[in-house]
Amino acid sequence: MPHPPPDDEGPAGPGTPRRQKGRATAKTVKRPLRERLRRDRTLLLLCVPGILYFVVFFYVPLAGNVIAFQDYQPYLGFKESPMVGWANFQALLQEPEFWTATWNTLEISAVQLLLYFPAPIALALFLNSLLSSRTRRFMQTVAYLPHFLSWVVVVGMFQQAFGGAGTVTSYLNDHGIDVGNLMNNPDSFIFLITSQAIWKDAGWGAIIFLAAMASIDNSLYESAAIDGANWWRRIWHVTLPGIRPVIIMLLILRLGDILSVGFEQILLQRDNVGQEASEVLDTYVYFHGVVDGDWGMSTAAGLMKGVIGFVLIYLANKAAHRLGEQGVYRR
Repeated sequence: MPHPPPDDEGPAGPGTPRRQKGRATAKTVKRPLRERLRRDRTLLLLCVPGILYFVVFFYVPLAGNVIAFQDYQPYLGFKESPMVGWANFQALLQEPEFWTATWNTLEISAVQLLLYFPAPIALALFLNSLLSSRTRRFMQTVAYLPHFLSWVVVVGMFQQAFGGAGTVTSYLNDHGIDVGNLMNNPDSFIFLITSQAIWKDAGWGAIIFLAAMASIDNSLYESAAIDGANWWRRIWHVTLPGIRPVIIMLLILRLGDILSVGFEQILLQRDNVGQEASEVLDTYVYFHGVVDGDWGMSTAAGLMKGVIGFVLIYLANKAAHRLGEQGVYRR
């Protein structure tokens, strides 16, 4: 029986010309741009509203960062306001309130990174372990309903529960446990707003992890169970590795947003605990820019926050690549 001709005759080894031929074929069958646009016109049209949203509300306002280098006067506008160079940044770095807001922001972000970020993962693991699909759907619905409540309602509910005359406070006082007014306590303010964020958004954040768990092959769980792995071992060796890319991606995005800790939530409770404990960069920008009219310095603070967030995302993504993960974008 005659043997087929060899794939190659050169020193590169078997199979090399075949791969090169496959690449050449892929290049020759590539469709023109006009034909691909015509083919995907429906999907492109569906993307237009989302693209316009980001362009109008995120990219166009970037031009306003020029205020950070001006002595901006609203009645003069961008063109007529005098340029001051780096003067706003120098004045910002010399202001004690800015450093107080920065320290409070980093402290709140660290606590939320340790307590709030794992909460949706733990909730998703719990919901995924429920055998009854009806119970799982009911629990999931109850968990993510608070996401649709405004922060005004959430803070009001916590006030009714943990305020000076709140339900939980009164119950503890009646049983000899004096906790005082937790809503007015600056020492527990960080843990208060973290618990509010967990109660409000943990169920909504768990949806992403539940979707990632649904893509894990059930045969992996069956094989682990046959090998004698208990519930915890199946989570540790099957579930968590299956959702690890999603966890890393969301962690990187969270690091980029580490200097934003919830403007509306903190603004509503700022008067209760005082400026010293609740002033963060978002409220600092609001009160110095919108309220006091110091547009240049407040814009400089916002620009610094954006640059630091971008650098953190870039460095965290580089670290993920070195650890063999995809991260937010590929290399």
